[in-house]
Parts: sequence; structure tokens; C-alpha cells
Amino acid sequence: MSVAMRTGRAGATPPPAHTQARIVDAAERCIRRWGIRRVSMNDVAREAGVSRGSVYRYFADRDALVQAVLERSSERQIETAEPTIRRRRTLAAQVAEAAVFIRSHLDDELSLGLRVHPDEAELATLRLARAEQTLGRWIEFWVPYLEAARDRGEVRRDLALRPAAEWIMRILVSLVTMPSVTVDLKDAAQVRRYVEGHIVRGFRSGGKGVTR
Repeated sequence: MSVAMRTGRAGATPPPAHTQARIVDAAERCIRRWGIRRVSMNDVAREAGVSRGSVYRYFADRDALVQAVLERSSERQIETAEPTIRRRRTLAAQVAEAAVFIRSHLDDELSLGLRVHPDEAELATLRLARAEQTLGRWIEFWVPYLEAARDRGEVRRDLALRPAAEWIMRILVSLVTMPSVTVDLKDAAQVRRYVEGHIVRGFRSGGKGVTR
């Protein structure tokens, strides 16, 4: 490594991690400005102050770059939502709180931590739902809550925790991407009642579970 890179003098080449983060930051600003559908690699390169080739050095194509922005935003949402979810005493209430959190952010034109155009919240959610890394991260988020619920006797002892966590996430995604004819999804109280009344019934005694 050169002395310039070690000391951080003006003109030094920034480390790759710094450049990559700078590009993702720029892409997020561009998505906020123009939306997921309209943002281009040229837009991002100009916003980041780097060449188009530099953007392609870190991201194979526009979809990969957009996905990186959405995944980072999802991580932020997990961090933001976790304290509120943790305060609830039952698994049903915790999942309900997560549903309310996601829906309320949509009402603020946010999707999974990222401000997007009003008609793109569902698009952002669907893109994230198709990403195995993001789904895996959310599954890991829910497993400790399911373990605690099992210890409290809220769910059956033989419940397969990771499949149950994935089922929770599939339901939460549907609350964002599908309309409802029985629940006002903009009403937090209705969302809580709906989720608490239905979402974990299959986890309780009487069902045939699969061991983890």
C-alpha cells in the first residue's frame, strides 16, 4: 500500500469499500429523486462523482445496484423496528407490530427504510422479497422471537422455527403487496387485530409440526 493511501493525503485512491459505499449512497439519492424504474447507471455515476466504469466495477448491472440499495434499506428497517417489536409481550403482538410498522412506513411513502415514489413501494417490497439474502436476514430476525414464544408455551414444542419465520415474512409481504377487502390496512388498530387474530394460530397445539 502506498504512503498516500495509508495517510489519506489529497489525491490518494479511496479504498474499495469506501468507493462502493459512496456509489450505493448516490444510488439511494437517485432512487429517491427519480424512482426505481427510472434511475440509470449514468445518473448514479454522476451523483457519486465517479466514472460509469467505476460503477460497473462494483455492480454488474442496474438491477444489482438497486438491489444493494434496497437490501441496505431493509437492514435499516430491521434496526429501527426491532425495539418496538421487542417491547410486545406475545408473538402475535410482535408480528402485529411489525405489520403496523411496515404499513405505517408505506403511508409515509417509505418502503423498507427507503423513500421511494408512492407507486413504487410495492415494487421495492417485491424486489426485496425475491432476494434470498434479505429473506434469510428476516428469518434470522424472527427465530429468537419464535424460540421465546415456544418457551412461553405460545406455540407448540415441535414447531419448525425457520419455516415458521419464513411464513411470517410471507404474510407480512402480502400485507404490503396485496389489497384487502376485509381490513383497512391504513388503520393500525385494524391491522393489529387482524394479525393477532390469525397469524400464529397454525403454530399452536393441534397442528402437525416438523422438527427443526
